[in-house]
Amino acid sequence: MTANEDQEMELEALRSIYEGDDCFKELSPVSFQFRVGDLDDSKSFLLEASWPENYPEAAPHISLDAFFNNRLSAETKQYILSKMSDQAEINLGTAMMYTLFEWAKENQEILMENHQPVMSAVTLISSSDSMNNSTSVGKKKEKKEQLTKAQKRKLIGRTDNKGELPRGWNWVDVIKLSKTGGKEED
Repeated sequence: MTANEDQEMELEALRSIYEGDDCFKELSPVSFQFRVGDLDDSKSFLLEASWPENYPEAAPHISLDAFFNNRLSAETKQYILSKMSDQAEINLGTAMMYTLFEWAKENQEILMENHQPVMSAVTLISSSDSMNNSTSVGKKKEKKEQLTKAQKRKLIGRTDNKGELPRGWNWVDVIKLSKTGGKEED
């Protein structure tokens, strides 16, 4: 088989295996993303893999340059890339994307054992702004929307003694709708 036939067969296999899986994304017929770990997990990362012209005889290009990985340190990224490259070398000549993705998923703890989350500039700025806002005396606090006396009376009239609106207070009366409905056609 030629490299293109191998690629087409592997592409079909990947599509059927990862159908409906939100961890896998096909960017193009030769480029993929695979998230290792849960979205809210600090030790999750996003692998980007693309096939060179002569794949599977040549290893895929694996990258961790996605914005999702901005909290990974350079050392952690380098460690993951070196381990993924080792796995790719072992599987040269065969369809390896599924194998690589599953290996990364199974070995996530090993790959991320020395991971220390990187504080990004955005995080630092937002946390320092919130500290400045809480400590500054001269800044105005947000005002709540003020209701007029009439609005307050109307709201109290609709609520029970606990301050909650009764069940169905905003429901539409079906009988009224049927009387005011459109004309029936013959």
